[in-house]
Amino acid sequence: MIDTVRLREQAASMGVSVTPDTAEKFDLYAARLVETNRRVNLTAITDPEGILVKHFLDSLTLAPLLAERSAAALSLIDVGTGAGFPGVPLALVCPGLKLTLLDALQKRLTFLEGLCRELAVPAALIHARAEEAGRRPALREQFDVATARAVAGLPVLCEYLLPLVKPGGRMVAMKGPDGESELVAAAGAISVLSGRPEPVRRLSLPPAPLPGEDRVDRLLLIVDKTAPTPAAYPRPPAKIAKKPL
Repeated sequence: MIDTVRLREQAASMGVSVTPDTAEKFDLYAARLVETNRRVNLTAITDPEGILVKHFLDSLTLAPLLAERSAAALSLIDVGTGAGFPGVPLALVCPGLKLTLLDALQKRLTFLEGLCRELAVPAALIHARAEEAGRRPALREQFDVATARAVAGLPVLCEYLLPLVKPGGRMVAMKGPDGESELVAAAGAISVLSGRPEPVRRLSLPPAPLPGEDRVDRLLLIVDKTAPTPAAYPRPPAKIAKKPL
């Protein structure tokens, strides 16, 4: 369904190795996504090119970041994972990654359960709302990395993700090219929740920018966890929605 040769080439240009066998798993992932999407609302992107670039390669923008801290030994929770992005693509290229997929909709988790079994991707599946996960003792401060794509604005997202991260770990928010202003808005939340922002990473997705073109498609907003999150956070969902930090 997807162009697996192009997937491998484009991933390599990002510093990510995709073997031929793994590329075939990505192709199967795409087929299962489109097939299931006819019955369950997983994504609005169902054309092969869109799946390749906007789902798979976009998810893989996190892989070099994980490699900085030995991805094979990391635990990662993907909050509001939807159809498995970015968690499942990352697990395909980072064998040994301890992956947890969290979503509020059981139908999506049912899809992911079958998908992960077929792709031989070990993953824990958690049925929970993002704003409640950080209150669960089994999840609170248990992960080296917490990430999310298109879930909420950064001040709110910090309150969802930072309580899940171990001190010394990091949260990574995947944002569009205009997302940098959110980092300024989230400064208070980051401080209260025991975080420290890293420099923003600006990335381009295929096709490559033309010579002289300063195009940014994806921002990775990274916050290091410097100490345990105060016990008062995350607050009840209604308070988070009404008055973000």
